[in-house]
Amino acid sequence: MTMKLSARQHKQRLGFSLLTLMTFLTVIPIIGVVIYIVYLGFPAINLEFLTGFPREGMRDGGILPAIIGTFYLTLGTAIFAVPLGIGSAIYLSEYAPDNRATKLIRIAIINLAGIPSVVYGLFGLGLFVLFLGFGTSILAGSLTLSIMTLPVIISTAEEALRAVPQAFRTVSMSVGATKWQTIRKIILPQALPGILTGVILGLERAAGETAPILFTVAAFFLPSLPNSPLDATMALPYHLYVISTQVPGMPIKIQYGTALVLLVFVLSMNLIATTIRSRARAKRQW
Repeated sequence: MTMKLSARQHKQRLGFSLLTLMTFLTVIPIIGVVIYIVYLGFPAINLEFLTGFPREGMRDGGILPAIIGTFYLTLGTAIFAVPLGIGSAIYLSEYAPDNRATKLIRIAIINLAGIPSVVYGLFGLGLFVLFLGFGTSILAGSLTLSIMTLPVIISTAEEALRAVPQAFRTVSMSVGATKWQTIRKIILPQALPGILTGVILGLERAAGETAPILFTVAAFFLPSLPNSPLDATMALPYHLYVISTQVPGMPIKIQYGTALVLLVFVLSMNLIATTIRSRARAKRQW
């Protein structure tokens, strides 16, 4: 019995060691990339770089229009995608019957999450830019990014809602609450951490994509900030692509400085969502 227990413990330690090794193999390259970007990009970070406009063929000046444009696109994506995605998840989780049609819808949502972003860009070009006449604009770009992020938000939000114990629904409705009151006051607050995870994953993808905005909104250079949703705008991912591939003689610190700003932008979104998610988890009752 002692020998069997010892062998079992040995296998357990071996398993933990392999998991630890895989964790380090995953984390260390990511940390290395971040350190490399910070090392090469930090010398470019100053007030002029963050608040000025590009000049001298984008080899000097700042990236303010790209920062503002990325913020507008992310905000527009959230406005369109988050309510629709969470609403769809609520319907699929709480109202939709468990039949073949619902299963096909779930399969379609999963498949849509795997479509390359360039396909969404071409779809946005055909529908929003040309057919609906929005032109190359923040509105067209936001709608395209919203469609691209919807599958992620719907899938994760639905899983978060379905993970809430059925007892919560039973007890709430047994004391006289309606189904919608149960969802709004009981289920949604309990599922909020998981929903936020899906939302932030979707918005982070939208903030870092180049192909969809290349067809629908991004401009090579604009001398002013956008004034309406129907204006084109610069954006950090496309700006980084342009200065890295299309502008000869571009100082490397400008390239990596732009990448660093985009990285900080995405990580800031993640930090805000993590803070809200932690507070929601602390209030969770299961």
